[in-house]
Amino acid sequence: MNRETSVYLRDCHDHTIQIIETLENYREACADLRDFYSTEISNRMNEVMKVLTVIATIFIPLSFIAGAYGMYFDAEASSLNMPELKWRWGYPLALGLMATIAIGQLIFFH
Repeated sequence: MNRETSVYLRDCHDHTIQIIETLENYREACADLRDFYSTEISNRMNEVMKVLTVIATIFIPLSFIAGAYGMYFDAEASSLNMPELKWRWGYPLALGLMATIAIGQLIFFH
C-alpha cells in the first residue's frame, strides 16, 4: 500500500471514529430526553392520583353514611335500630353530618 492510500485510510478511520462518538452523544441525549419525558408523565400522573385520592377520601365516608341510612331498619323493632329515623330533625341531622364531614375534609386537605 502506498503512502497516499495509507493517509487516506487513516483520515477515513478518524472520520469514522468521530461519527461514532457523535452518534454515542446523540444516543445519550435521546436516552436523557426519554427519561425526562417519563419523569414528566409520572409527575402528571401523580398529580391526578392526588386529586382522585382526595375526592375518594371525601366521598367514601359520605357513601358509608348514605348506605347505612339507606338500609331500612324498623325503629319500632328495637331501640337500637336507628331511633333518629323517627326524629323530626333526623334527616336534616344526617345531611348536616355529611356536609360537616365533607367540609371538614376539604379544609383538612386544602
